[in-house]
Amino acid sequence: MLAPDWRPLVDQYLASSAGLNLGRFLSERLAGGAVVYPPQPFRALALTPLHTVKVVILGQDPYHGPGQAEGLAFSVPSGVRPPPSLRNIFKEIARDPGLVAPASSVVRMPDASLVRWARQGVLLLNTCLTVEAGAPASHAKRGWQVLTDTIVRNLAAQKAPMVFFLWGAHAQAKRPLIDGSPNAAQHLVLTANHPSPLSALRPPLPFIGCGHFGKANAFLKQRGLVPIRWQDASE
Repeated sequence: MLAPDWRPLVDQYLASSAGLNLGRFLSERLAGGAVVYPPQPFRALALTPLHTVKVVILGQDPYHGPGQAEGLAFSVPSGVRPPPSLRNIFKEIARDPGLVAPASSVVRMPDASLVRWARQGVLLLNTCLTVEAGAPASHAKRGWQVLTDTIVRNLAAQKAPMVFFLWGAHAQAKRPLIDGSPNAAQHLVLTANHPSPLSALRPPLPFIGCGHFGKANAFLKQRGLVPIRWQDASE
């Protein structure tokens, strides 16, 4: 499940030594009885074609609890309780002064699935695309980072303006891939702490209060692009 304009990049990776090694590793773990999430590792690249990307949100690895990971960074399926980081993301959207407040005064938690963002051009990319049940970072440094580095580098090389949200040290480590692009000046890079409760309020760049969602929309509007509807689609 890939959008056509992502397929050449992914196919090239899968045929590389890093991709082949990763494939062998995953096959061995599955044969050994490991439970691997999510069921569709490339879902972000299926829902958000390259030519539609306006915003990039980098996560780390998928959620490792049953029924949580759906192949999109920070997102969980509809009906699943939002994990703490996602709750803080929704809290920041609700308080962001750069966004138009919803007409309703009723305060409620939005749908936890971020598919609605992906379909608007928000690439929700984890830097590692699989994980084993109950074992965070279990597939880190197994080869996914080669692919996701290539994806970030490819995005930064695009002439179309994009916004990159780099929350936390892990995502911010990818910044040289963006800054090193000849088209870096076309893009907006926004950095803050990770939205996890452990860091969301800590200095020097607290996530709560960062205003990234409103800043991203202002940047897109200035360049003649349709802003993202961050609030729940029903609002």
